[in-house]
Amino acid sequence: MKRFLSCFLLSALFVTSSLAQSHTVVRITQPDATQPAEVAVAINPTNPNNIIAASFQYGRPGGTSNFTYTSTDGGKTWKTVETKNVKSITQGDDVITFDSKGVAHHAFISFVGIRVPRPKRAITGIIVTSSSDGGLTWDEPVPAVDHINSVTPFEDKPAISADTVTGSPYKNNLYLAWTRFDVYGSKDPDCKSHIYFTASTDGGKTFAMPFKISDTTGDCVDGDNTLEGAVPASGTKGEVYVVWAGAKGLYFDKSLDGGVTFGKDKIISDMPGGWEMDIAGISRANGMPVTKVDTSNGAHRGTIYVNWIDQRNGDTDVFLMSSRDGGENWLQPIRVNDDKLKNGKTQFFTWMAVDPVDGAINIIFYDRRDTEGTMTGLTMARSIDGGKTFVNHKVNMPPFDCNKAVFFGDYSGIDAYGGLVVPVFTHFVDKTKLAVSAAIFRFKPGTQEPLK
Repeated sequence: MKRFLSCFLLSALFVTSSLAQSHTVVRITQPDATQPAEVAVAINPTNPNNIIAASFQYGRPGGTSNFTYTSTDGGKTWKTVETKNVKSITQGDDVITFDSKGVAHHAFISFVGIRVPRPKRAITGIIVTSSSDGGLTWDEPVPAVDHINSVTPFEDKPAISADTVTGSPYKNNLYLAWTRFDVYGSKDPDCKSHIYFTASTDGGKTFAMPFKISDTTGDCVDGDNTLEGAVPASGTKGEVYVVWAGAKGLYFDKSLDGGVTFGKDKIISDMPGGWEMDIAGISRANGMPVTKVDTSNGAHRGTIYVNWIDQRNGDTDVFLMSSRDGGENWLQPIRVNDDKLKNGKTQFFTWMAVDPVDGAINIIFYDRRDTEGTMTGLTMARSIDGGKTFVNHKVNMPPFDCNKAVFFGDYSGIDAYGGLVVPVFTHFVDKTKLAVSAAIFRFKPGTQEPLK
């Protein structure tokens, strides 16, 4: 679960890169939005002008409700659509994906009654709802996993992906991975966390019975020794890859049969400092991994990429590592942020998209390299050579100063298609009010050159 943060906007402009004038920043949320955070975004592969973002908004009935934000003009304008919350319970941890048919799938947690002895209401689960009209309307919610009158076990931090690869035997399967707590937040040494998985083979109408894919366990504290950050990704031959963080670093697992069975966990990297980290002005920050695969027809097709943050250099940096043989062997981590090494500056809340058309790797993160104290800006880093090198492009947003009063969320979002790159992120419009915006980048495919 997430903690509470706050940031307020300053008048000083963030120093811009050479691409500052070649991208636009567009407000997604409406002025009446109530503290939106934890954002995700997906681009429709059948119509890239159709982009859908998602977030919760704090302070709605039950505590939080989920919203989607739909654009049909390439991100110039956005329409807000509220997700049904008929039970008036807390909703959050939004994630979203498109399948190859252009159907959007939005997953989120839904719960009430955690950390309360014998609560009057108790529900926990992960819900998926789908849209066939670009996010304008959404089908009735479908439970991927659902516990009625119980919050044990507790289902948390889901990620969803679709197999969109032409020729895959499992094309358009939906994959969902998450953390299951025996008891959320318990310090009992016998309480365990696990990574669970399910799949849908009918477009999100139903989901298979969830099962555990982690061979080892973590604790239930929701910290460094907890298993979290599982993001499924499809390979070019129908493989399913999942990486998550835990006490020993980054754990890797894969399925060769469409998510029916998985192999043995493999630790692919250490994670110095752990996945939970102290960031000045923020009560909770993490460096959990994000997993993607290059499914383009380019030179790096089939490469698995993992993006995360750790403190191996003494401060928090953004990293990427890759495997070109299905996860058997991994190259050494590459530092993504290109400020001076060991300069004491902070980067946090990273997310990654690999363009399925040109194979470019695009990574968004909050960045304090050009600020002091808790002042915070944003950077989008892009690689066109399979992650060997990155060019850092500063997002044209004013920096903001963080404190600990308003829930800011634990992650941002980004997607890419055919040179269109859309990072989506939370920011502050004043000392207490949050908003969500998108940066719309357009590159000539396969290059760092802005498309004119």
